[in-house]
Order: sequence, then C-alpha cells, then structure tokens
Amino acid sequence: MKVFIIEDEIAIREELFQLLKKYGYECEASDDFQNIGELALSSNADLVLLDINLPYQDGFQVCRNIRQKSNIPIIILTSRNTDFDELMGLNIGADDFISKPYNGQVLLARIQKILARTYEVQSNTLLIHKGLTLNLLRATISHNGKELELTKNEFGILRMLMLNKGNIIPRDAIIDELWQSEEFIDENTLNVNVVRLRKKLAEIGLPDYLETKRGMGYSV
Repeated sequence: MKVFIIEDEIAIREELFQLLKKYGYECEASDDFQNIGELALSSNADLVLLDINLPYQDGFQVCRNIRQKSNIPIIILTSRNTDFDELMGLNIGADDFISKPYNGQVLLARIQKILARTYEVQSNTLLIHKGLTLNLLRATISHNGKELELTKNEFGILRMLMLNKGNIIPRDAIIDELWQSEEFIDENTLNVNVVRLRKKLAEIGLPDYLETKRGMGYSV
C-alpha cells in the first residue's frame, strides 16, 4: 500500500516516512505545492495524508481538488485542531481528521482501518494468499484439501491481515478493529485469539503462515 504525504515541514515528513516504512507502507511526497493535488493523484497512492497549512493553497483546497476527481481516502493531519477545522475537513470529503502532535500507533490504526474499509471488495467471497484460502461468507480456512471453521475473532484477525498482505499491522490496529469500544481490552485477549488462530493454521499445514514482528505487530 502506498501513502502520499502532503506536508511542508521536512522534519515531520521524514518522521512520517520512517514510521510508515517501518510498518511496510510505500511512501511518496513532493515539494511542488502548486501542483500537489495533481501529483498525489498521479502517484497512484492508496491514501493521502494531508496537512492544512501549506504554501500556495491550504489543505482544504487541496482536499476539494482531489475529491472532485477521486475517491482516494484522505486523512487530514494538522496542528489546527479546532472543531471548525475538523468539521470543515470532513464536510469537504476527508475521511478522518487527526491533530498534531499525533500518536504514531493511533495514526497507523486509523490508516489501517480506512484502507481495509475502502479497498475490501464486497463481492469477492475468497481471499487467497500463500496457499491459504479464507472464505469470507463461511468464515473458513482451507489448504491442500483441509478446511477448518474460524471463530468471529480468529476470522477478524486473519481477514485484516490478508487484506493487507505484506504490511505489518500493529496490535493496536487489530484490537481497535475487533473490539470497537471505549472499554479497556487486555492485550492478553488478542494473544489468546492469535494463539488459537496459529493452531488452526498449523492443523491445515501452515504453521508459519502468521508472522510476529516483535514490538511492531503481525503480518502474513
């Protein structure tokens, strides 16, 4: 997945590059702020991170220009944090609004959630990756003629990882996706479900399918 970063402060831009690349995202940016909307669209990015305070034109205008031509997800990431700014951004087509200073894990979780929601093909009932087939309608996994049913949480974890194959998905993003509430969720709850999912993958002949990236998250 590629993220196009529209940010004129070089230090923040580099910080975002490092964070996103660490978790498997491809990044692109430009200093040509007069044509930045067109450059974002021509980059074939999957998502745009957009600051509001920019040279030549503000981020709201850039957002409008992009949204007139594309439905690409846009997350506004800005130090302007008033309710008016947030409402303005969402009303002109941004998918999310995050204030600086941002929490890296929260930003990753928001990016992951929007990408998963945007790019899932609803009509496709099968996800296939590295020899594993996940049936989205029946919540089953199969490999080499063996098939097993998954619980709701096992299915949610695997579906999220397969939709973002090749990317490292933070634990916080998975917890946020599976248990969307303000209640505290013990990380052990996620650990238990991951262990059970690994066991089922091993039962059908794929013991090393789900990879743990220590201190970062999971990937397939």
